Amino acid sequence: MTSLPQPPTTPTDPHGHTGHDHASHGQATGASHGGHGGHGGHGHSHGHGPAAPVSKHLRKVIAAVLIPFAAAVFVGMAVLWPGGAPAHQRTGVGFDRQTQQGTVVALAKVDCKSVNASQVPPTGDTSTPEGREAQAAQTGECKKATVEVASGADKGRAFFEIVQPGAPRQLEKGQEVVVAYAPDAPRDLQYSVVDVNRKLPLALLAGIFALAVVVVGRMRGVFALVALVVSFAILTLFILPAILQGSNPLLVAVIGASAIMLIALYMCHGLTARTSVAVLGTLVSLLLIGLLGSLFIDWAFLSGNTDDNTGLIHGLYPHIDMSGLLLAGVIIGSLGVLDDVTVTQTSAVWELHQADPGMGPRGLYRAAIRIGRDHIASVVNTLVLAYAGAALPLLLLFSIANSSMGSVANSELVAEEIVRTLVGSIGLVASVPVTTALAALVVSADRTGSPAAAAVPQPARGGRGRRRKR
Repeated sequence: MTSLPQPPTTPTDPHGHTGHDHASHGQATGASHGGHGGHGGHGHSHGHGPAAPVSKHLRKVIAAVLIPFAAAVFVGMAVLWPGGAPAHQRTGVGFDRQTQQGTVVALAKVDCKSVNASQVPPTGDTSTPEGREAQAAQTGECKKATVEVASGADKGRAFFEIVQPGAPRQLEKGQEVVVAYAPDAPRDLQYSVVDVNRKLPLALLAGIFALAVVVVGRMRGVFALVALVVSFAILTLFILPAILQGSNPLLVAVIGASAIMLIALYMCHGLTARTSVAVLGTLVSLLLIGLLGSLFIDWAFLSGNTDDNTGLIHGLYPHIDMSGLLLAGVIIGSLGVLDDVTVTQTSAVWELHQADPGMGPRGLYRAAIRIGRDHIASVVNTLVLAYAGAALPLLLLFSIANSSMGSVANSELVAEEIVRTLVGSIGLVASVPVTTALAALVVSADRTGSPAAAAVPQPARGGRGRRRKR
């Protein structure tokens, strides 16, 4: 059973000594703990507490690498801090429109033709899908919804919304909706329903998720939720506004992703050498993803401007490098899975070392890489299916058009997803041997009798334990 170190909430002695014996710390060589009599046949007992500490020398080496890196990341954030998104004149198109809350207060059935809900094409051609849809709307039964504005300066104002029978979004009485406001339109047409209000089910689902994480993960789950909030804060307060202000998207993404990585990993897994090795492995993999992504995005001539949303961004902020924005998305999207892989591999190496302290770096690497191969297979498959699921409507359109696989892959929309998936997957695959090798070298490099690193004390379990002797 792998047990990660607790977050650094309890002070420790800098020389690795604590005020009590550790019943669950590493292995007690030559004897078993009294509470683990079932392991008496082994030459050592299997602890379930913090990882075995590393030497003071190794801690200094790791700190010499990570402290300047962390300082550079937070200095970069301070230099590029945007101070908020730049103001612009709203276009009223897509997401760039003024919206208010509203409520459907009444609903009546009316004849579509009487409210002129749709018009048959002037040519009378109903052989096209648009013509058939218009003819069906003329002969069907529509709904006339009375919607009351529930927020903003026009709170209490009512307007009518016609809902056709084939519309994907049907309204019900009492339903809360999102309404768009167009100040330049005629008064009767200033408000229209653009979406339904989903805040309650989304908030309930988020609450269930948070409860499940805390119930299962306990304090570690609480720290994970805090790290999640910090990650979204960095994304919304730094990364997005900085890109809108005109900063290089790749530089912003690297700095922001590094800050998220440092805060999330150390907050969730503690300020330990094991976490530091995972950070180093993640950093190397992110650099590889950035280099490969930059190379293949340029080589494949991917503009990053492939749909209405990216087109709107480019229209509002023409100075933004859209291909750089695509690369930034690849880096940030890969970070979450990278964290999982590197932490798992580092923990595997540490636990293998605790099970057999005499195992050398080569043996540790070989044993841990076998675990990593299983992890690679599952993670890569998950990543590919996640992207395929997100692009399923697009793939369905290509299937309807009977397009060949080569034509589908060559289109920029699909090529972006292919590059995103494959570059991210290469980074994930590379992170396994890189992190495993780093962890095996670090955990095996301790000199016998060297001062132990500080470890977070744990309460004794099942009787008095013995301090681990180096």
